[in-house]
Amino acid sequence: MQKIKSLMTRQGLKSPPESLSDLGAIESLRVPGKEEFRELREQPSDPQAEQELINSIEQVYFSTDSFDIVKYELEKLPPVLNLQELEEYRDKLKQQQAAVSKKVADLILEKQPAYVKELERVTSLQTGLQLAAVICTNGRRHLNIAKEGFTQASLGLLANQRKRQLLIGLLKSLRTIKTLQRTDVRLSEMLEEEDYPGAIQLCLECQKAASTFKHYSCISELNSKLQDTLEQIEEQLDVALSKICKNFDINHYTKVQQAYRLLGKTQTAMDQLHMHFTQAIHNTVFQVVLGYVELCAGNTDTKFQKLQYKDLCTHVTPDSYIPCLADLCKALWEVMLSYYRTMEWHEKHDNEDATSASEGSNMMGTEEANFDRGYIKKKLEHGLTRIWQDVQLKVKTYLLGTDLSIFKYDDFIFVLDIISRLMQVGEEFCGSKSEVLQESIRKQSVNYFKNYHRTRLDELRMFLENETWELCPVKSNFSILQLHEFKFMEQSRSPSVSPSKQPSSASSKTVTLFEQYCSGGNPFEIQANHKDEETEDVLASNGYESDEQEKSAYQEYDSDSDVPEELKRDYVDEQTGDAPVKSISRETLKSRKKSDYSLNKVNAPILTNTTLNVIRLVGKYMQMMNILKPIAFDVIHFMSQLFDYYLYAIYTFFGRNDSLESTGLGLSSSRLRTTLNRIQESLIDLEVSTDPTATLTAAEERKEKVPSPHLSHLVVLTSGDTLYGLAERVVATESLVFLAEQFEFLQPHLDAVMPAVKKPFLQQFYSQTVSTASELRKPIYWIVAGKAIDYEQMLLLMANVKWDVKEIMSQHNIYVDALLKEFEQFNMRLNEVSKRVRIPLPVSNILWEHCIRLANRTIVEGYANVKKCSNEGRALMQLDFQQFLMKLEKLTDIRPIPDKEFVETYIKAYYLTENDMERWIKEHREYSTKQLTNLVNVCLGSHINKKARQKLLSAIDDIDRPKR
Repeated sequence: MQKIKSLMTRQGLKSPPESLSDLGAIESLRVPGKEEFRELREQPSDPQAEQELINSIEQVYFSTDSFDIVKYELEKLPPVLNLQELEEYRDKLKQQQAAVSKKVADLILEKQPAYVKELERVTSLQTGLQLAAVICTNGRRHLNIAKEGFTQASLGLLANQRKRQLLIGLLKSLRTIKTLQRTDVRLSEMLEEEDYPGAIQLCLECQKAASTFKHYSCISELNSKLQDTLEQIEEQLDVALSKICKNFDINHYTKVQQAYRLLGKTQTAMDQLHMHFTQAIHNTVFQVVLGYVELCAGNTDTKFQKLQYKDLCTHVTPDSYIPCLADLCKALWEVMLSYYRTMEWHEKHDNEDATSASEGSNMMGTEEANFDRGYIKKKLEHGLTRIWQDVQLKVKTYLLGTDLSIFKYDDFIFVLDIISRLMQVGEEFCGSKSEVLQESIRKQSVNYFKNYHRTRLDELRMFLENETWELCPVKSNFSILQLHEFKFMEQSRSPSVSPSKQPSSASSKTVTLFEQYCSGGNPFEIQANHKDEETEDVLASNGYESDEQEKSAYQEYDSDSDVPEELKRDYVDEQTGDAPVKSISRETLKSRKKSDYSLNKVNAPILTNTTLNVIRLVGKYMQMMNILKPIAFDVIHFMSQLFDYYLYAIYTFFGRNDSLESTGLGLSSSRLRTTLNRIQESLIDLEVSTDPTATLTAAEERKEKVPSPHLSHLVVLTSGDTLYGLAERVVATESLVFLAEQFEFLQPHLDAVMPAVKKPFLQQFYSQTVSTASELRKPIYWIVAGKAIDYEQMLLLMANVKWDVKEIMSQHNIYVDALLKEFEQFNMRLNEVSKRVRIPLPVSNILWEHCIRLANRTIVEGYANVKKCSNEGRALMQLDFQQFLMKLEKLTDIRPIPDKEFVETYIKAYYLTENDMERWIKEHREYSTKQLTNLVNVCLGSHINKKARQKLLSAIDDIDRPKR
């Protein structure tokens, strides 16, 4: 025990009693004395009062931070001290201190047994530690004895083994360094094979391995070399990325993206990719245009390579303009297709990456990958509009480099076709409406089309002035859709096909251009034979579908046949008056009525070469409008001018007659007159001005107008043998009606492309112009009807009739036979004309209606010339008219007879009394003053006085006064 104490003494340890005395000293500092405990315990206690005192102590006294209590209390003193208050506050503090001390004493006494027990445990632990220290000392002494007992040979063996292990590790390191030194050869091979991900992976692994051996001096040089190699790989990777812009390859692009992902530069790669696409657009268009310019220049002069793209475009020759434009669009298509396929690649791989990320557990890596995908997606979406804008600007610059007005119409349409397809590509590419291209091509198109239209109007005037109005023989099944100019309408338009070159087997499913040509091909390929393979087969050799049909028509036609009205409706279209297109049997031909003069011709449309040219022009106009919808209103406006001018020419040639309106029959409706006046004011140049002082505005307005056409001198309209040019009039008028029908057929197509704000113009054109075409029949055929019958001769024959007979006659007068003979001759001449030109049923009905109407009015006029008339004479008038009607009804099938009531009412008026006559005169204002005056003077003069006659004449004068 003494040894242990001495050992503890050397080690600076104290004995347990000394340690306990130290603990007692510490305890004396913290525990109150016994007397204090006794005083505190002897004090009367009120737990509630003591707790209130403790609660009233300020919170700062309970703070663990040390602070100066005296200073704190002194700072709380008021500026003016009050001894009594200070003493009270001191007593309060003492009470609080006493309460706290008592509380602490209670707690200490309460924990006193536990404290004693813990103190005993600490004493025991200290004794154990002293024993452990002695044991450790003995252990060290024994270890020293064991160390001295080992030999030098044993330690040398251990040192050699350690050296061997170090040398083995060194050998491995040298082999690794040797492999690193040879890595550059393998990296070069991998770059040549375009294995960019493998090269980068190998390079990164080498850098990681090199960092492990950085303590070797040779590795520092290798690190620098690997870093240079990595930079070289990035440069080649950038070159590989640029190749994507012109020819997208999935495998190639996948390798490039994997390489950038290994480098951690996917966002940088996307920025670089957009820069390469922009550069590719510029380089592509420049090289294409430069190639054509140098090819056309025919020399190796390098001055063109130094020109700006804008200046280079001005050197493209007209002959190479369209091929160059096509190649330009083909090259730009390749760029846009590559971008489209790039977006497809990213959409596909983003979905795959998102699926794999959802199955993983690395949240931080997933968030970073999602951020990269979001950045790439936004960048690609933004790049769509940017690339399309660049494409538009390049093509616009090319278009502005040459004046398109130098091209022929077909070439110009081909240019529009290419541009329209490019705009379709842009719309599918990014949903853009191609405002830049539209505005550029619209201005040039409107200017070109305005000049083209002016030339076509002049040509139309020349055609009309040289037109002999001979029938153009077309087949009975002729349709404007059979013409080349309208082929684009009969094919179902597919969004993926050009409007002028759509395949006949268009798929019903909407397929975009990118989907159609994604795997190969180009929508801008110029077809060597871009016209339709089918030839137009619309003309008939002699106006008949076949020789047999022609022979049948002439041999089987029976001029005396008659047929019930309901049977006629089975074979004749009541609206158009034309027979349906089908074979005509012998029974059908024999059952037709005599007013149908179209039996000796097949039911082919009546039109002329000029009409066909106008229809072809309309087709070309619609083709341009269909290709370039922004100029639809201008094109439709010019189309309406073609129809207006044709209608005005027909009216000027065959319908203008100042005496027509004086008949009072309303042959020209107010709508037709308004239309003709509008055309004359807006389109017809009636004056040939030579005044040099004319204003520029007036000159521009006259430039928009066309001189009025003149009928060809070869067209004779004064011969009675030809019914005053009836064949020419029928061809001209019915060709106009046919043209109006074609415009009606085209209305849905025009309405579909017309802008909504301009549709009122289209509706007005159809309602006020196209619909009035058939109204020209009345004034045109009225001229023929007015000359076909000798009405003056009939008036002379009626003037020789004695109407004051004393007995009722049973035989009609000779003028009736003469008039009927005139109608029979008219019928024969009508048949002769119908052998040249098919006369549709509405035309023959109008001719017969006009002739009968004029004949009846002539009869009334003849009765109005009677000087004397008896009651028997009035009966004779009725007999003559009834005989005329009976014979006339055998010549025509028109029912009812026009103006029949006009004559009968006039004859019956002879029997009216004075009072009834006055009322009758006021009600029947369709009769002329002369006719009414004759009734009063001749018929009523015998049984009324002079005053009554004067009264009736005054009534007639009152009716006639507003007409003057």
